[in-house]
Amino acid sequence: MKKMDLVSGYKGVVGLVFGNENSASSEDSYVERLLERISNGVLAEDRRSAMTELQAVVAESKGAQLAFGAMGFPVIMVVLKEERDDVEMVRGALETLVSALTPLDHVKGPKNEVQPALMNTDLLSREAESISLLLSLLSEEDFYIRYYTLQVLTVLLTNSLNRLQEAILTIPRGITRLMDMLMDREVIRNEALLLLTYLTREAEEIQKIVVFEGAFEKIFSIIKEEGGSDGGVVVQDCLELLNNLLRNNESNQILLRETMGFDPLIAILKLRGSAYSFTQQKTINLLSALETINLLIVRGSEADPGKDAHKLTNKTVLVQKKALDNLLMLAVESQWAPVAVRCAALRCISDIIAAHPKNRDVLASKVLGEESQVEAALNSILRIILRTSSMQEFLAADRIFNSFCEKNPDGQAMLTSTLIPQPQSMSHAPLEEDVNMSFGSMLIRGLTLGESDGDLEVCCRAASVLSHILMDNLQCKERVLRIELEAPMPSLGAAEPLMHRMVRYLALASSMKTKDGTGKAGYIQLIILKLLVTWLADCPNAVHCFLDSRPHLTYLLELVSNPSATVCTRGLAAVLLGECVIYNKSSDTGRDAFSIVDSISQKVGLTSYFLKFDEMQKSFLFSSAKPTQALKPLTRSTAASMAEIEDFDDNDLSDKKNEDHPLLSSMFDEHFVDIIKSLESSIRENIVDVYSRPKSEVAVVPAELEQRNGESDKDYVKRLKAFVEKQCSEIQKLLGRNATLAEELAKIGGGGASQSEQRASGALDRVQVETLRKDLHEASQRLEILKEEKAQIESDSSMYRNLAAKMESDLKSLSDAYNSLEQTNFHLEKEVKALKSGGSSVSSPDVEAIKAEAREEAQKESEAELNDLLVCLGQEQSKVEKLSARLLELGEDVEKLLEGIGDDMGLPEDDEEEED
Repeated sequence: MKKMDLVSGYKGVVGLVFGNENSASSEDSYVERLLERISNGVLAEDRRSAMTELQAVVAESKGAQLAFGAMGFPVIMVVLKEERDDVEMVRGALETLVSALTPLDHVKGPKNEVQPALMNTDLLSREAESISLLLSLLSEEDFYIRYYTLQVLTVLLTNSLNRLQEAILTIPRGITRLMDMLMDREVIRNEALLLLTYLTREAEEIQKIVVFEGAFEKIFSIIKEEGGSDGGVVVQDCLELLNNLLRNNESNQILLRETMGFDPLIAILKLRGSAYSFTQQKTINLLSALETINLLIVRGSEADPGKDAHKLTNKTVLVQKKALDNLLMLAVESQWAPVAVRCAALRCISDIIAAHPKNRDVLASKVLGEESQVEAALNSILRIILRTSSMQEFLAADRIFNSFCEKNPDGQAMLTSTLIPQPQSMSHAPLEEDVNMSFGSMLIRGLTLGESDGDLEVCCRAASVLSHILMDNLQCKERVLRIELEAPMPSLGAAEPLMHRMVRYLALASSMKTKDGTGKAGYIQLIILKLLVTWLADCPNAVHCFLDSRPHLTYLLELVSNPSATVCTRGLAAVLLGECVIYNKSSDTGRDAFSIVDSISQKVGLTSYFLKFDEMQKSFLFSSAKPTQALKPLTRSTAASMAEIEDFDDNDLSDKKNEDHPLLSSMFDEHFVDIIKSLESSIRENIVDVYSRPKSEVAVVPAELEQRNGESDKDYVKRLKAFVEKQCSEIQKLLGRNATLAEELAKIGGGGASQSEQRASGALDRVQVETLRKDLHEASQRLEILKEEKAQIESDSSMYRNLAAKMESDLKSLSDAYNSLEQTNFHLEKEVKALKSGGSSVSSPDVEAIKAEAREEAQKESEAELNDLLVCLGQEQSKVEKLSARLLELGEDVEKLLEGIGDDMGLPEDDEEEED
């Protein structure tokens, strides 16, 4: 069933690609007949002859390869599985497989034509049983069977890497059988090496198994046997396999360090025999070994504290094993070494001291040369920077000073202490005489060299080294500020500060660019600008020194708006201007922060100025600034090209006037780009602040502040108070308007980017926040007072409401008493009438007198009580009126509050009257 599936699957693919599943060409029929003879032949010789003919035709014809793929795999697999005793037959079958899987480059055809060999590879790699069968052939005694089997597996790996890696992992002892081939005869061993280099690419599980099978010992044993770096392509294959096992595999690196150590690797770097003899193969071998060193010490793109600690341990062990000596020999002392090797060795030195204080100290103490003429290693590396004709070598050597000075204030101070200017006669001495100079003297000589002939290449390289020495170190910046250089000729005037000389060279580079039209002057400008930006950062004295010469500011303003300058040149010039604002402590008119901002606004325009930052951030140099990236793996296909390094030709850049030099992307590293971004944020905010606060130096006394004739002191103070209040109000409005304008300009300059908008936002709030806070506080106090008054009024209202109810009750009691008196009087009158009618003895005048007396007494008593009651009611009525007015002011509904009062009291009186 497997055989039928294999053939039917292939025929389906062929039909889809070629559109004719039943094609019956002569090659198809010929291949079919040969396969028939192999499968059903009776005579062994006839079957072997058919196998030989099949191999020959498949090796020459794509049509035959296609036909073989459609029909031949089942037949060949049967031969390999069931006819192991017939060595010649198995050999022929394997050789036929190699021919069927190898593309025919010599046969020309359309570019988009499907390659039958690749289809055959895909078909065979799908069958795990076929791979297992091939691996089992590696245990055969016949040399050619093992050799051709390795070739078949290598071709399969070349074209179907992932699938074959997965298949081999599932086969028991599959990798073990391949590793055993490393101990076989030389030809088999070499073929097995090549196969393992393919198998271990980006396959961590396979890498671990290969190492467990003793790969390190076998690799270094073969390298030693082949002669180390002087060996042939086998050494290259061994090192490629070693690099595959170590690349991004921390456990394998630890295993190598803890078992064999790094001694065998360092031994490869030692130069033997004639140190000036470097063949292409030796160059490739050394580059491969240096790549191994790089894999051990350079961390990946992901920040991991555990991996960082592991890399630091590797660096420590390598330096302890004298790796630094061998690297210095390759990079500095061996003048016959190819440029590619020197550059790779310099990069390794840079990486091995990066973030490692002890290794930095070791490098600083290293001396090179013979006993009669020794020189510090850092001096020799500086000489390479100043002398080399290769841009690649300059950049690689410059990286060493970057790594040495980064977060190393002691090292920076040590190098700065040697910066002593030489007399004018020494500065023009031949280059050969700088051997006995100190580091600082050589650096200053490089900074001033080339001024006479207008070639600032050496000056630009020295400026790059100086920028590393000054990076994030205020003491070094202050010390270098005090360096003064003699004028080239006494007639040109007195000595000038080193910073002024650098600005003059910056202007000179601009004129060079307009003359020669090449890109060379462009990167010279950028490196000098990088030095100045680094120097002025967080150093007010450097800003003061820079602004001491008025033409400096004028030139910088012209450079920012110069359309012929590159994007990064304009951007860095804008940053330099911004530093003159944010680190400006001067109070002199024309050199303070206000004057700088005014100059920018008038000569460049704030909108255009802020746009320079965004254009720079989008440029090639800043967008490509990333952490240290791993180098491209060195393989057989890439080795020859990487061994020959070619520098950029300035003439090739002549038509790219507004583009920055591509190699500068390695100099504008992530740290410097972060500094620029931080400075940009501070510059935007500070310019907004400058627009948002008044100039304290301006003080005009208006005439209104003088006391008028005949004006009393009280009126004068009152008028002054009103004037001050008016002025404060106008100032607040102006500050708010200024802040709004500056904020809008910052947003426009930010190109609409949210990050830039955030930098500029909040300026108006900062200006008005105190006023708003004060108003809010006063409003809160007024609200509390009103709440207290309202509570007091409600309490008084409730009290008066209760008092009115009490008075109503008293009035009702008095009314009841009056009614009772009236009833008593009525009863008395009734009795009197009864007595009259009954003929009582009491005389009429006496009764009338008693009645009148009683009525008069009752009236007097009632009137007195009514008068008292009316007085009380009048007082209460005035109180109620006052309370009603106050409640109306507070917004209360008085009618609603008084509704119902007295109604309940009146009802009983009405009832009583009805009863009466």
